[in-house]
Amino acid sequence: MSSARPDLIVIHEHPEWQKPLFAALERRGISFEPYNVTHAAFSNEELPRALLYFNQASPSAYIRGNTRAVPLALAYMRTLERLGARVLNGADVFALELSKSVQATLLRTLAIATPRSITFNEPSALRAYADAITWPAVLKPDQGGSGARIQVVESVEQVEEIFRRDPSIWQPDNLFLLQEYLPHDPEQGIVRLEFLGGELLYAMRVKTHGRFNLCPSPVCNPDDGEGICEIPALQPVDAPPVEFFPYPEVPREAVAEATRIVQAAKLDVGGIEYLETPDGQRVFYDINANSNLRPSVAEAFGFDPFERVVDYLARQLELFRTP
Repeated sequence: MSSARPDLIVIHEHPEWQKPLFAALERRGISFEPYNVTHAAFSNEELPRALLYFNQASPSAYIRGNTRAVPLALAYMRTLERLGARVLNGADVFALELSKSVQATLLRTLAIATPRSITFNEPSALRAYADAITWPAVLKPDQGGSGARIQVVESVEQVEEIFRRDPSIWQPDNLFLLQEYLPHDPEQGIVRLEFLGGELLYAMRVKTHGRFNLCPSPVCNPDDGEGICEIPALQPVDAPPVEFFPYPEVPREAVAEATRIVQAAKLDVGGIEYLETPDGQRVFYDINANSNLRPSVAEAFGFDPFERVVDYLARQLELFRTP
């Protein structure tokens, strides 16, 4: 490890995702250092080395063979914060991102419409909720990421068979959700709002075409061609690619609700997703702390999203430098 003390350390697991951010930091002359949690170690005797840490670790690390990256990232951030370091999208925020069940509870406590969900570690336990489940339903891991292991199911028997056939599906955290399935207009898609420092950066519509891997990064879902990320199993491989469109006319009410979520979750940088049901209800269902920004969408709004992130990071650093 270098003996120099950078102003900023970026905690991450996916070097390809970080290239645009690192390039923007270099253009601005900000002293930074990457900290890749896929192969890492830290000591309880080490004091924080940087003015500011920025967490970009992803829950989906396990689908890339980096299962151990997530617990190390969480432990490292908890240690840093115990030692007084400032970590953007720190341990509590990352823990929220790692649990879809906690996200669902947060949305419910905010009185924001969200799908009903049941968390379980044994499929047969779902039978106690037989009267509350409507079919079809969405089966998803508690630790989400890139749509991995999400599928639509029709019965408890089908859920039991899924886990009986492939016990490895329990990875990485041995918890799953059975969530209310809510249809939406495929021509409208879902909506994702990107936030930076508590303010809306931009909104976009995402046409899923039945896919669950909605990662906005061009690395995973490029504007042209196939992505280089591993596409999670259970996706409809014959479906058209996911499409991303600028959404400047996003309703103010949707922005206000998403802002409440961002504030309650204490997100520094993040994405909030919702869909609209056929009867016009707006239903929020996903909170993302690791926000992979989409330059082609932001360009329609007249800016480079990574330059905006660097603006924000520079302001945060200045706050620490000010006596």
